[in-house]
Amino acid sequence: MSLTEAPAAGAFVLDPPVTEQLRDEVLRLWADVVNAGGSVGFVPPVTPEDVRPELLSHLRAMAESRTRLLVGLDDEGHVRGTAFFTFNTHRLMRHWVWLYTVMVHPSAQGRGTGRRLLAAAEEAARGMDGIEGIRLTLRSGSGLERFYASCGYEEVGRVPGAIKVADGDFRDDVTMWRGLTGGSGSAESTAVLREAGRDRP
Repeated sequence: MSLTEAPAAGAFVLDPPVTEQLRDEVLRLWADVVNAGGSVGFVPPVTPEDVRPELLSHLRAMAESRTRLLVGLDDEGHVRGTAFFTFNTHRLMRHWVWLYTVMVHPSAQGRGTGRRLLAAAEEAARGMDGIEGIRLTLRSGSGLERFYASCGYEEVGRVPGAIKVADGDFRDDVTMWRGLTGGSGSAESTAVLREAGRDRP
């Protein structure tokens, strides 16, 4: 795939080179999203160092070809969004991928950036051999179910109170599914994607 996003929205890049700058920008993005109330594995307050072990886990999986990274860049080339694809190893589940750590910087929210990120993720998944669906989980309580539903995802499971964010504050663990076999993509899939030089698994 070799497409370009409008300059105001930046570009989406699959498998960007893992440089020190990229690592630092993803760490800052992750901390900024959590501290703004985002549901990406932590509760505020956090620092980039707090989230570093989780990012390193993702990077190790990428080095082992178990995970791929999609980044959203602003018009200056800085990371403003991420989504990590993780492949299944079970022989009966290799036809779909997990989508983890889907986030957009607070300064880029409210302008359709999240929708474009998900559309780029869908476009990327459709280009992966044998992949017929995307599965993700989310934390209830922030309206994310409605957002993902508006992007074509379907709620397919919910575990009440499975996530404890604070004493007395329990949230549901919600599973969402996006099938990829029913058409060519969502209306947002004019979203633009650029691959950065790694063979698909």
